[in-house]
Amino acid sequence: MRVSVVITNFDYAHFLPDALDSALALDWPDVEVVVVDNGSTDRSWDVISRYGDRVIALSTAHGQQREAANAGFAKSSGDVVVFLDADDVLPPETARRVVTALGPRTSKVQLQMQRFDATGRRTGGPFPRYRPPPSPSAVRHWTTTTSAYPTPPGSGNAYARWFLERILPAGPEAGDFLDSACLASAPLHGDVVSLPGVLVGYRQHPGQDSALLADPTRVSREVERARVRWRFAQRSAGLAAPDGPVDEAPLFRSRELLQFRSAAARLTPAEPGLPGDSRRRRLADALRSPAWPGPEPLGDRLAIAAWALLVQTVPDALVRPLLRLRYAPAVRRATGTWFGR
Repeated sequence: MRVSVVITNFDYAHFLPDALDSALALDWPDVEVVVVDNGSTDRSWDVISRYGDRVIALSTAHGQQREAANAGFAKSSGDVVVFLDADDVLPPETARRVVTALGPRTSKVQLQMQRFDATGRRTGGPFPRYRPPPSPSAVRHWTTTTSAYPTPPGSGNAYARWFLERILPAGPEAGDFLDSACLASAPLHGDVVSLPGVLVGYRQHPGQDSALLADPTRVSREVERARVRWRFAQRSAGLAAPDGPVDEAPLFRSRELLQFRSAAARLTPAEPGLPGDSRRRRLADALRSPAWPGPEPLGDRLAIAAWALLVQTVPDALVRPLLRLRYAPAVRRATGTWFGR
Protein backbone atom coordinates (compact mmCIF):
# COMPACT_ATOMS: atom_id res chain seq x y z
CA MET A 1 0.00 0.00 0.00
CA ARG A 2 1.44 3.35 -1.03
CA VAL A 3 1.30 6.39 1.25
CA SER A 4 1.41 9.79 -0.46
CA VAL A 5 2.36 12.95 1.43
CA VAL A 6 1.23 16.08 -0.42
CA ILE A 7 2.92 19.26 0.85
CA THR A 8 1.62 22.67 -0.22
CA ASN A 9 4.01 25.55 0.36
CA PHE A 10 3.94 29.31 0.12
CA ASP A 11 6.93 31.32 1.37
CA TYR A 12 7.88 28.79 4.07
CA ALA A 13 11.43 28.14 2.85
CA HIS A 14 12.74 28.23 6.44
CA PHE A 15 10.27 25.55 7.62
CA LEU A 16 9.98 23.44 4.46
CA PRO A 17 13.10 21.24 4.96
CA ASP A 18 11.70 19.93 8.26
CA ALA A 19 8.41 18.98 6.59
CA LEU A 20 10.11 17.31 3.61
CA ASP A 21 12.62 15.44 5.78
CA SER A 22 9.85 14.14 8.05
CA ALA A 23 7.84 12.86 5.07
CA LEU A 24 10.88 11.13 3.54
CA ALA A 25 11.75 9.55 6.90
CA LEU A 26 8.41 7.76 7.33
CA ASP A 27 8.88 4.17 8.45
CA TRP A 28 7.10 2.56 5.50
CA PRO A 29 8.43 0.82 2.36
CA ASP A 30 6.37 2.76 -0.20
CA VAL A 31 6.15 6.50 0.45
CA GLU A 32 5.59 9.11 -2.24
CA VAL A 33 6.24 12.81 -1.49
CA VAL A 34 4.59 15.45 -3.68
CA VAL A 35 5.44 19.10 -2.98
CA VAL A 36 3.57 21.99 -4.59
CA ASP A 37 5.15 25.42 -4.41
CA ASN A 38 2.24 27.85 -4.59
CA GLY A 39 3.99 30.80 -6.23
CA SER A 40 6.48 31.50 -3.43
CA THR A 41 8.54 34.68 -3.49
CA ASP A 42 11.27 33.41 -1.15
CA ARG A 43 13.87 30.66 -1.70
CA SER A 44 11.36 27.80 -1.46
CA TRP A 45 12.02 26.48 -4.97
CA ASP A 46 15.76 26.35 -4.25
CA VAL A 47 15.00 24.27 -1.17
CA ILE A 48 12.74 21.91 -3.13
CA SER A 49 15.28 21.54 -5.95
CA ARG A 50 17.89 20.20 -3.54
CA TYR A 51 15.75 17.08 -3.01
CA GLY A 52 15.99 16.11 -6.70
CA ASP A 53 14.07 13.00 -7.69
CA ARG A 54 13.34 12.08 -4.06
CA VAL A 55 10.19 14.18 -4.42
CA ILE A 56 7.66 15.00 -7.12
CA ALA A 57 7.85 18.80 -7.41
CA LEU A 58 5.31 21.21 -8.89
CA SER A 59 5.49 24.98 -9.24
CA THR A 60 2.23 26.87 -9.71
CA ALA A 61 1.14 30.47 -9.89
CA HIS A 62 0.05 31.74 -6.50
CA GLY A 63 -3.56 30.92 -5.71
CA GLN A 64 -5.76 29.49 -2.97
CA GLN A 65 -4.40 26.65 -0.85
CA ARG A 66 -7.27 24.55 -2.19
CA GLU A 67 -5.96 24.92 -5.75
CA ALA A 68 -2.45 23.87 -4.78
CA ALA A 69 -3.76 20.86 -2.87
CA ASN A 70 -5.92 19.85 -5.84
CA ALA A 71 -2.81 19.93 -8.06
CA GLY A 72 -0.79 17.90 -5.60
CA PHE A 73 -3.47 15.26 -5.24
CA ALA A 74 -3.74 14.94 -9.03
CA LYS A 75 -0.01 14.13 -9.16
CA SER A 76 -0.15 11.63 -6.30
CA SER A 77 -0.85 7.91 -6.62
CA GLY A 78 -1.04 6.68 -3.02
CA ASP A 79 -3.80 4.54 -1.53
CA VAL A 80 -3.55 6.85 1.51
CA VAL A 81 -2.95 10.60 1.26
CA VAL A 82 -1.77 13.06 3.91
CA PHE A 83 -1.95 16.79 3.14
CA LEU A 84 0.99 18.08 5.18
CA ASP A 85 1.32 21.79 5.80
CA ALA A 86 4.80 23.04 4.97
CA ASP A 87 5.38 24.20 8.55
CA ASP A 88 4.32 20.90 10.19
CA VAL A 89 6.14 17.57 10.61
CA LEU A 90 5.15 13.89 10.68
CA PRO A 91 6.57 11.38 13.17
CA PRO A 92 8.21 8.30 11.57
CA GLU A 93 5.48 5.89 12.72
CA THR A 94 2.64 7.82 11.04
CA ALA A 95 2.36 5.68 7.90
CA ARG A 96 2.61 2.34 9.69
CA ARG A 97 -0.01 3.25 12.27
CA VAL A 98 -2.37 4.68 9.67
CA VAL A 99 -2.17 1.70 7.32
CA THR A 100 -2.74 -0.70 10.21
CA ALA A 101 -5.87 1.19 11.24
CA LEU A 102 -7.44 1.30 7.79
CA GLY A 103 -10.56 -0.72 7.07
CA PRO A 104 -12.59 -1.05 3.87
CA ARG A 105 -15.01 1.69 4.98
CA THR A 106 -12.39 4.03 6.46
CA SER A 107 -12.50 7.45 4.83
CA LYS A 108 -10.10 9.11 7.26
CA VAL A 109 -7.67 8.20 10.01
CA GLN A 110 -7.12 11.12 12.37
CA LEU A 111 -4.12 11.50 14.64
CA GLN A 112 -3.28 13.63 17.62
CA MET A 113 -1.04 16.66 17.24
CA GLN A 114 1.55 18.39 19.39
CA ARG A 115 2.03 22.13 19.19
CA PHE A 116 5.57 23.49 19.06
CA ASP A 117 6.92 26.96 18.46
CA ALA A 118 9.30 28.29 15.81
CA THR A 119 12.29 27.16 17.91
CA GLY A 120 11.02 23.58 18.21
CA ARG A 121 9.86 23.86 21.84
CA ARG A 122 6.72 21.90 22.73
CA THR A 123 3.80 23.95 24.05
CA GLY A 124 0.74 22.50 25.72
CA GLY A 125 -0.48 18.92 25.51
CA PRO A 126 -1.63 16.70 22.63
CA PHE A 127 -4.86 17.60 20.90
CA PRO A 128 -7.62 16.72 20.20
CA ARG A 129 -8.06 15.14 23.61
CA TYR A 130 -9.55 11.69 23.06
CA ARG A 131 -11.20 10.48 26.27
CA PRO A 132 -11.48 7.70 24.99
CA PRO A 133 -11.02 7.80 21.19
CA PRO A 134 -14.49 8.22 19.65
CA SER A 135 -15.94 5.42 17.55
CA PRO A 136 -16.71 6.02 13.85
CA SER A 137 -20.43 5.78 14.63
CA ALA A 138 -20.13 8.46 17.33
CA VAL A 139 -18.24 10.76 14.95
CA ARG A 140 -20.91 10.27 12.30
CA HIS A 141 -23.72 10.96 14.79
CA TRP A 142 -22.10 14.15 16.07
CA THR A 143 -21.51 15.32 12.51
CA THR A 144 -25.04 14.70 11.24
CA THR A 145 -26.67 16.30 14.28
CA THR A 146 -24.30 19.20 15.03
CA SER A 147 -22.15 19.54 11.85
CA ALA A 148 -18.99 19.15 13.98
CA TYR A 149 -16.77 16.57 15.63
CA PRO A 150 -13.36 16.64 17.39
CA THR A 151 -10.65 16.62 14.73
CA PRO A 152 -7.10 17.86 14.30
CA PRO A 153 -6.37 20.40 11.57
CA GLY A 154 -5.11 19.41 8.12
CA SER A 155 -1.74 17.72 8.78
CA GLY A 156 -3.17 15.40 11.42
CA ASN A 157 -5.36 13.47 8.97
CA ALA A 158 -4.75 10.63 6.50
CA TYR A 159 -7.41 10.05 3.84
CA ALA A 160 -8.31 6.97 1.83
CA ARG A 161 -7.87 7.66 -1.86
CA TRP A 162 -11.32 6.32 -2.72
CA PHE A 163 -12.82 9.03 -0.51
CA LEU A 164 -10.74 11.86 -1.97
CA GLU A 165 -11.57 10.75 -5.50
CA ARG A 166 -15.25 11.27 -4.66
CA ILE A 167 -14.82 14.91 -3.65
CA LEU A 168 -11.77 16.16 -5.59
CA PRO A 169 -10.90 18.25 -7.41
CA ALA A 170 -12.85 20.78 -5.37
CA GLY A 171 -13.82 24.17 -6.74
CA PRO A 172 -14.59 27.49 -5.05
CA GLU A 173 -17.69 25.94 -3.47
CA ALA A 174 -15.32 24.16 -1.06
CA GLY A 175 -13.85 27.41 0.27
CA ASP A 176 -10.27 28.65 0.28
CA PHE A 177 -8.79 25.79 2.31
CA LEU A 178 -9.18 22.21 1.15
CA ASP A 179 -8.59 20.70 4.58
CA SER A 180 -11.87 22.09 5.97
CA ALA A 181 -13.87 20.55 3.13
CA CYS A 182 -12.19 17.17 3.58
CA LEU A 183 -12.65 17.19 7.35
CA ALA A 184 -16.34 18.04 7.11
CA SER A 185 -17.05 15.46 4.39
CA ALA A 186 -15.18 12.42 5.69
CA PRO A 187 -17.77 11.22 8.27
CA LEU A 188 -20.57 11.43 5.68
CA HIS A 189 -18.75 9.14 3.22
CA GLY A 190 -17.23 6.50 5.50
CA ASP A 191 -15.69 5.73 8.88
CA VAL A 192 -13.43 8.19 10.71
CA VAL A 193 -10.92 6.26 12.84
CA SER A 194 -9.23 8.16 15.70
CA LEU A 195 -5.72 7.13 16.78
CA PRO A 196 -4.29 8.43 20.06
CA GLY A 197 -0.56 8.70 20.63
CA VAL A 198 0.67 9.60 17.11
CA LEU A 199 1.81 13.18 17.65
CA VAL A 200 2.04 15.11 14.40
CA GLY A 201 4.06 18.29 14.93
CA TYR A 202 1.88 21.43 14.61
CA ARG A 203 4.08 24.50 14.42
CA GLN A 204 2.76 27.79 15.78
CA HIS A 205 4.42 31.00 14.62
CA PRO A 206 3.49 34.62 13.79
CA GLY A 207 3.07 33.93 10.06
CA GLN A 208 -0.07 31.83 10.52
CA ASP A 209 -3.56 33.09 9.74
CA SER A 210 -4.90 31.86 13.07
CA ALA A 211 -5.05 34.83 15.45
CA LEU A 212 -8.73 35.23 16.26
CA LEU A 213 -8.04 38.17 18.55
CA ALA A 214 -6.01 40.18 16.04
CA ASP A 215 -8.79 40.77 13.49
CA PRO A 216 -12.39 41.44 14.60
CA THR A 217 -13.75 40.23 11.24
CA ARG A 218 -12.10 36.83 11.66
CA VAL A 219 -14.91 35.52 13.88
CA SER A 220 -17.63 36.31 11.34
CA ARG A 221 -15.50 34.67 8.64
CA GLU A 222 -15.44 31.51 10.75
CA VAL A 223 -19.25 31.47 10.72
CA GLU A 224 -19.32 31.76 6.94
CA ARG A 225 -16.61 29.11 6.55
CA ALA A 226 -18.73 26.75 8.65
CA ARG A 227 -21.62 27.24 6.24
CA VAL A 228 -19.38 26.70 3.21
CA ARG A 229 -17.85 23.45 4.42
CA TRP A 230 -21.22 22.12 5.61
CA ARG A 231 -22.86 22.80 2.24
CA PHE A 232 -19.92 21.17 0.46
CA ALA A 233 -20.05 18.11 2.73
CA GLN A 234 -23.79 17.63 2.29
CA ARG A 235 -23.65 17.95 -1.47
CA SER A 236 -20.55 15.78 -1.88
CA ALA A 237 -22.29 12.98 0.03
CA GLY A 238 -25.45 13.26 -2.09
CA LEU A 239 -27.52 14.52 0.85
CA ALA A 240 -28.43 17.66 -1.09
CA ALA A 241 -28.68 18.43 -4.78
CA PRO A 242 -25.73 20.34 -6.29
CA ASP A 243 -27.80 23.50 -6.64
CA GLY A 244 -30.54 22.66 -4.15
CA PRO A 245 -31.18 23.73 -0.57
CA VAL A 246 -29.10 22.33 2.28
CA ASP A 247 -30.43 21.51 5.74
CA GLU A 248 -28.51 23.95 7.93
CA ALA A 249 -30.24 23.03 11.21
CA PRO A 250 -27.17 21.07 12.45
CA LEU A 251 -25.11 24.29 12.28
CA PHE A 252 -27.32 25.73 15.02
CA ARG A 253 -26.46 22.76 17.26
CA SER A 254 -22.69 23.18 17.12
CA ARG A 255 -21.21 24.38 20.41
CA GLU A 256 -18.08 25.64 18.66
CA LEU A 257 -20.15 27.61 16.16
CA LEU A 258 -22.41 28.93 18.92
CA GLN A 259 -19.37 30.67 20.37
CA PHE A 260 -18.42 32.17 17.00
CA ARG A 261 -22.03 33.24 16.36
CA SER A 262 -22.21 34.95 19.74
CA ALA A 263 -18.89 36.75 19.29
CA ALA A 264 -19.56 37.78 15.69
CA ALA A 265 -22.91 39.32 16.63
CA ARG A 266 -21.14 41.66 19.05
CA LEU A 267 -17.93 42.37 17.09
CA THR A 268 -19.30 42.71 13.56
CA PRO A 269 -23.09 42.98 13.79
CA ALA A 270 -23.36 44.28 10.22
CA GLU A 271 -21.85 41.09 8.78
CA PRO A 272 -24.32 38.39 7.69
CA GLY A 273 -24.50 35.35 9.93
CA LEU A 274 -26.41 32.10 9.62
CA PRO A 275 -29.72 32.55 7.78
CA GLY A 276 -32.50 32.86 10.34
CA ASP A 277 -30.15 33.61 13.22
CA SER A 278 -31.12 36.24 15.78
CA ARG A 279 -30.23 37.36 19.27
CA ARG A 280 -33.26 35.52 20.62
CA ARG A 281 -32.21 32.31 18.88
CA ARG A 282 -28.61 32.58 20.08
CA LEU A 283 -29.73 33.04 23.67
CA ALA A 284 -32.09 30.07 23.39
CA ASP A 285 -29.35 27.97 21.78
CA ALA A 286 -26.94 28.82 24.59
CA LEU A 287 -29.47 27.54 27.13
CA ARG A 288 -30.11 24.39 25.07
CA SER A 289 -26.48 23.72 24.19
CA PRO A 290 -25.53 21.51 27.19
CA ALA A 291 -28.01 18.91 25.92
CA TRP A 292 -26.59 18.75 22.40
CA PRO A 293 -24.62 15.58 21.55
CA GLY A 294 -20.84 15.66 21.55
CA PRO A 295 -17.75 14.43 23.39
CA GLU A 296 -17.39 17.28 25.90
CA PRO A 297 -17.93 16.56 29.61
CA LEU A 298 -20.82 18.32 31.31
CA GLY A 299 -18.56 20.89 32.96
CA ASP A 300 -17.20 22.06 29.61
CA ARG A 301 -20.71 22.20 28.14
CA LEU A 302 -21.93 24.39 30.99
CA ALA A 303 -18.88 26.66 30.68
CA ILE A 304 -19.51 27.13 26.94
CA ALA A 305 -23.17 27.93 27.58
CA ALA A 306 -22.30 30.45 30.28
CA TRP A 307 -19.65 32.11 28.10
CA ALA A 308 -22.04 32.41 25.13
CA LEU A 309 -24.71 33.95 27.35
CA LEU A 310 -22.26 36.45 28.82
CA VAL A 311 -20.87 37.52 25.44
CA GLN A 312 -24.37 38.28 24.23
CA THR A 313 -25.49 40.22 27.32
CA VAL A 314 -22.55 42.09 28.87
CA PRO A 315 -21.79 45.76 28.09
CA ASP A 316 -19.65 46.43 25.02
CA ALA A 317 -16.58 47.17 27.11
CA LEU A 318 -16.53 43.61 28.47
CA VAL A 319 -16.89 41.75 25.16
CA ARG A 320 -13.21 41.78 24.20
CA PRO A 321 -12.01 40.71 27.67
CA LEU A 322 -14.37 37.74 27.40
CA LEU A 323 -12.93 36.92 23.97
CA ARG A 324 -9.41 37.05 25.36
CA LEU A 325 -10.50 34.77 28.18
CA ARG A 326 -11.77 32.21 25.67
CA TYR A 327 -9.46 32.57 22.66
CA ALA A 328 -6.10 33.52 24.13
CA PRO A 329 -3.41 31.13 22.80
CA ALA A 330 -2.97 29.38 26.15
CA VAL A 331 -6.70 28.62 26.36
CA ARG A 332 -6.84 27.33 22.79
CA ARG A 333 -3.85 25.08 23.49
CA ALA A 334 -5.75 23.59 26.42
CA THR A 335 -9.07 23.08 24.65
CA GLY A 336 -7.84 21.76 21.29
CA THR A 337 -9.70 22.22 18.05
CA TRP A 338 -12.81 21.08 16.16
CA PHE A 339 -12.22 22.20 12.61
CA GLY A 340 -8.75 23.15 11.61
CA ARG A 341 -9.20 26.42 9.75
